Amino acid sequence: MLAGMAAIAETHDAAYRALTGQAGVVDRSELGKLALTGHQAAEMLNGQVSNDVEALAPGTGCYAALLTNKGKMLGDLRVLQTGEELLLLTERSALQALFDQLRRGMIGWRAELHKRTVQQGLLSVIGPRARAVAGASGLPADEHANAAAEIGGAPVLLVVTHLGVDVVCAAEDTARVRDALVEAGAVAVDEAAAELVRVESGRPRYGIDLDETTIPQEAGLNDRAVSFTKGCYVGQETVARLHWRGKPNRHLRGLRLSAAAPTGTPLRLGEREVGHLGSVAVSPVYGPIALAIVRREAGPGDTVAVGDGAITAQVVELPFA
Repeated sequence: MLAGMAAIAETHDAAYRALTGQAGVVDRSELGKLALTGHQAAEMLNGQVSNDVEALAPGTGCYAALLTNKGKMLGDLRVLQTGEELLLLTERSALQALFDQLRRGMIGWRAELHKRTVQQGLLSVIGPRARAVAGASGLPADEHANAAAEIGGAPVLLVVTHLGVDVVCAAEDTARVRDALVEAGAVAVDEAAAELVRVESGRPRYGIDLDETTIPQEAGLNDRAVSFTKGCYVGQETVARLHWRGKPNRHLRGLRLSAAAPTGTPLRLGEREVGHLGSVAVSPVYGPIALAIVRREAGPGDTVAVGDGAITAQVVELPFA
């Protein structure tokens, strides 16, 4: 049994070394995928999400939030302007809300909505050598920059991410594209290892760290996900009012835990509940860490109780360092 645990630990460490020192590849085909086509597609989408989609040139993209009328998040998405279509990538938990809102919002517009989740695969290549391994060295460094390419004899779309490169391909080509990436120097890793690197980088994930109670500013998303110069969109009034006149009651923070605890565990500062654990990971560098949306009175440097208090956590700024 001990030998088996040691082997698991060694595999985990090897994956982490690949993701932080070389390049690792993980299959994320389960992410939701939609495409919008038609000459009014960008104009229509611009009125539905928080960022400026109409301003995108072919080969660029942006991150955006899908909001309720009260400015709370129904989901988040990446919008990629490929030159042929707008490809939308979102968490599976937010896919139905995005599909339903776009289907309602496109009435009267010359635009068409296409489902792509099952039809397309997606591989994330993560690490300092990700661009070289994926053949994306010629792409701009800007996040969401994208271009058509070929890997393993299959047509793909390369997309720059904050941790490396995403590779979108036909579902039936996923295995041979992954094999070609491994042959080029990537190490195949599992989702848990890739999630660890995400948590260390301080990027929240919808459905774990963010939910339908979250306003973008609370999660520190305004700079990435919100345009304050474009035209109207659903939820704009609340988001703009909070940005220009108010201070959010909650903030996304990092937590340095004394021991790992389950996602969703309550956090308390004194007698007051100030939030719940979001993503939790055990880092070879930082030890047990987590992301959480916490009330503003729990600031960096404070210590909060986790659950019944047997575990504690120090609140820190993000990313972890």
